[in-house]
Amino acid sequence: MIRKLKTGQYRIYSRKIDPKTHKRRNLGTFDSLEEAQQHERQIQYFKHRG
Repeated sequence: MIRKLKTGQYRIYSRKIDPKTHKRRNLGTFDSLEEAQQHERQIQYFKHRG
């Protein structure tokens, strides 16, 4: 899940809520939407391979 921050950056959050903190985990912050989308694709690739 990608959200735009007030600073103009984009942050990737996990889709599931962390049971300990009851919030979504921060998976990285990027300057452009394209960079964030590319990294999200990499995350999905490694989550589902093997």
